[in-house]
Amino acid sequence: MPTKEAAITPAGQQTERIPDPCIVVIFGASGDLTKRKLLPALYHLEQAGLLPKDFAVVGVARRPLEKTFPPDMKEGIISGGGVETSDPKLDPFVSRIQYHAMNFDDAAGYDSLKKTLANIDKKFGTKGNRLFYLATAPEYFSDIIKYLGEHGMAKPAETADGGKTWVRTIIEKPFGHDLESAKALNNEVNKVFDEDQIFRIDHYLGKETVQNILVFRFANGIFENSWNRNFIDHVEITAAESIGIEGRGPFYETAGALRDVIQNHVMELLSFVAMEPPVSFEASAVRAEKVKVWKAIQPIHPADTVRGQYGPSTVDGKQIVGYRQEDRVHPRSQTETYAALRLEIENWRWAGVPFYIRAGKRLAKRVTEITIQFKQPPLLLFKDAEGKGGEGIRPNVLSMRIQPDEGISLRFGAKIPGPSMNIGTVKMDFSYAEAFGKSSSNGYERLLLDAMLGDGTLFAHRDGVEATWSLITPILEAWAKDPIKELPNYAAGTWGPATADAMLKSDGRKWSKL
Repeated sequence: MPTKEAAITPAGQQTERIPDPCIVVIFGASGDLTKRKLLPALYHLEQAGLLPKDFAVVGVARRPLEKTFPPDMKEGIISGGGVETSDPKLDPFVSRIQYHAMNFDDAAGYDSLKKTLANIDKKFGTKGNRLFYLATAPEYFSDIIKYLGEHGMAKPAETADGGKTWVRTIIEKPFGHDLESAKALNNEVNKVFDEDQIFRIDHYLGKETVQNILVFRFANGIFENSWNRNFIDHVEITAAESIGIEGRGPFYETAGALRDVIQNHVMELLSFVAMEPPVSFEASAVRAEKVKVWKAIQPIHPADTVRGQYGPSTVDGKQIVGYRQEDRVHPRSQTETYAALRLEIENWRWAGVPFYIRAGKRLAKRVTEITIQFKQPPLLLFKDAEGKGGEGIRPNVLSMRIQPDEGISLRFGAKIPGPSMNIGTVKMDFSYAEAFGKSSSNGYERLLLDAMLGDGTLFAHRDGVEATWSLITPILEAWAKDPIKELPNYAAGTWGPATADAMLKSDGRKWSKL
């Protein structure tokens, strides 16, 4: 494992740019995301000296929270951001947090909001630059976008010195619920905002290990040379949660694991693993290579899919209810809480290499991990500790842990000390926490900073959104026509339905132990 000193060598390090003065306007600011994630992330940027001096935050929601919103956000920064109450930057930062109450479908509220933002420009010197963050339920996206356009808040304006302000919008997932709705929403948003103003966010892409996939592959020649069908047997991507739906019954009933996790998070991870080297790390070049990957995926046959739903069980001595017994869930619901797919990428690099992906709720543990299993040597000369060859010696495996305990490990064979030539399995581990120290970052810091800087590298383009939905929508349609009779089909606290294991077993493989 690299030492801390070696790991932080500044070779290739770039000087961070500071964004222009601006206001971050958060629609849906009374929700949990703003307090737990967005405000702590913005404050971490302030601590790091990466926010402009002239900066403000405006929360927008329906409830009258003018007096309680700033102190509530302060409490969230302290409790959720690992910040000391005595931090000298905290109170000056909180003094720049304001609140505006309005209904998202009320035209008059946008006139009032526009005046509020103009007054903040004068008070804090934010110069008319805006970052609108849509942290609302998806049904409000269209109204907010439409009214921002109708009230003249979506386009840059001329400044007194002959320059222009900037206006950008971050839109949370889910971006549509199928291909048709995603296209319709893209069209609505593009009527108001140009594509380079739109930042479709996926918080997974703010995680260090996700960004490090690109560095790992393209900055280290020893790996990129073997990153292809000649050396890799198969790839697994797992996004597992040990929790249930956490009271979000109405949302999850319309989503399910395929829409909620695989269409966005998992497909993004897959694109970073499988993409070709971009000509540069400019946003357009990276996005182009990601879209090529998704478009090279062959249509996924329903026989290469598995769906499941968790049932009641006892986990760590605690009784866990099944999905159908959760609050506001239909007692005969067909919504999948687990989904697994087998897919292939038909291009020169990956032809014949299966990708197995799975995601689910109430699984054995919380873990998101990418597993690259390499092919066995053509001739197994050595024996393992039991004197076996063949299956006795385990293949090399590269694992990238996205969460928790971010890091990378490589499994390989080594001779066991002694007079016999016996082989054992060892691991070479890299841990972010051990190499760089523990961080209170939640992943939104990088994404918020990039949006303020206008860098769309880690955000989705409309072409990418539609490409992934074009793969997922036929599966959703096939599942809707063929309901499962036996649900639930896995117990809470396990690794999912037996049919997911059978899918790999039919290929002579099995899921990696996580």
